[in-house]
Amino acid sequence: MAGVTAGLQDEATTSPIDGIEPRAMPANTAQLQWYVFGLFFIFGGITSLNDVLIPKLKHLYNLSYFQAMLVQFAFFTAYALISMPGAALVKRIGYMRTAVVGLLTMSAGCLLFIPAAQSSVYAAFLGALFVLASGVVIVQVVANPLISMLGARRTTHSRLTFAQAFNSLGTTIFPLVGATLILGSLATVDPATLAGAERSAFLTAESQAIVSTYIGLAVALAVLALLVWLGRERLQEVPAPPTRLLQSFDLLRQTRFAFGALCIFLYVGAEVAIGSVLVNYLSQADTLAGTAERAGQLVALYWGGAMVGRFVGSGLLRLVSPGLVLLGVAAGAMLLVATSASTTGEFSGYALLAVGLMNSIMFPTIFSLASEELGPRAADGSGIICMAIVGGAIIPALTGLVADATSLRASLMVPLLCYAVIGAFGLWCARQVRTGRMPPA
Repeated sequence: MAGVTAGLQDEATTSPIDGIEPRAMPANTAQLQWYVFGLFFIFGGITSLNDVLIPKLKHLYNLSYFQAMLVQFAFFTAYALISMPGAALVKRIGYMRTAVVGLLTMSAGCLLFIPAAQSSVYAAFLGALFVLASGVVIVQVVANPLISMLGARRTTHSRLTFAQAFNSLGTTIFPLVGATLILGSLATVDPATLAGAERSAFLTAESQAIVSTYIGLAVALAVLALLVWLGRERLQEVPAPPTRLLQSFDLLRQTRFAFGALCIFLYVGAEVAIGSVLVNYLSQADTLAGTAERAGQLVALYWGGAMVGRFVGSGLLRLVSPGLVLLGVAAGAMLLVATSASTTGEFSGYALLAVGLMNSIMFPTIFSLASEELGPRAADGSGIICMAIVGGAIIPALTGLVADATSLRASLMVPLLCYAVIGAFGLWCARQVRTGRMPPA
């Protein structure tokens, strides 16, 4: 999500696959890396585009906040259902071919927006989003381990950081463009006042902004799939004995790993929940009182903050214990969310946008703290963490329920509580290091 977007995408995890060892021929390594950077960019951007899709669909179908959050539920449920099948597919046909399958699945999901708009049925959009997200998950299953293996071991960290920067670039650019294309045409007519054929005609006409955007994405994804297919032979893949992935769940008996997996669930959920309500939140009369298009453009600041914070945080993590850094950013996120919820006007709006800066290093820090010293079980652990991204489905829906029962401001307490648990994990890890129960990073 920065994220799932840090963004998911930092919401992007290391794959659960350990059945195939990919090796790039030296002359092709750099070119293959750029293929993978492109994958990071596209799945990060598409995930963040949900944040401007939600207010559009909420307006058109007169949805409650909970119903609108089903966009994220449909999208992130794919992480729980598709991660393991995606890993099995890699073992069967290899990384590059699986990437093509993922990209074409994403393209198919985008094209399904056409019949969804023609049907004027909200559930049809949710179905299209699930198919799109299934392709995103498959691509992530490929991209994360692949970028770590394309080059020397000593430069793995820098390659992963660079790849995550492309992911954040996508989450920053896509909301800007999407706000103009999708929210720029947000009609002033209330669909609830229409009925019958008049309402169906209105919904079909207004949905064209969504359809046009996702058709463009479908074409771009198909072109990228073709490029990856043409370069499929540049990667030599050496089969290795696979492990039974379902056996990985015994790792949850380890306190440190189980606590970390829970925090991944909560982090992705909190980040996605805030991103999902931002347009409606910023548009409120007592916040920024602007248009939906303008609010959608400001969402880029949320994800852009995560991109900036990643570079700052990478340097800070060299000087300060990761547990203490995690505690600090979680406390900062809690303070900003509480400030936004308890104030009004521009200060309230920009305080919530600034949470993106705090989100920046959370995912990789939680992941590394949870997974250190798993050794040969690292792949098993990453499979569980990949499934934990389903928090992006559950926490936003819960936030929507609270918003419907109270208000948008009150609903911010849901992500605030998520950040409190994450801060507790950071404090626990710092104490483990100080008492010698856990080695320093």
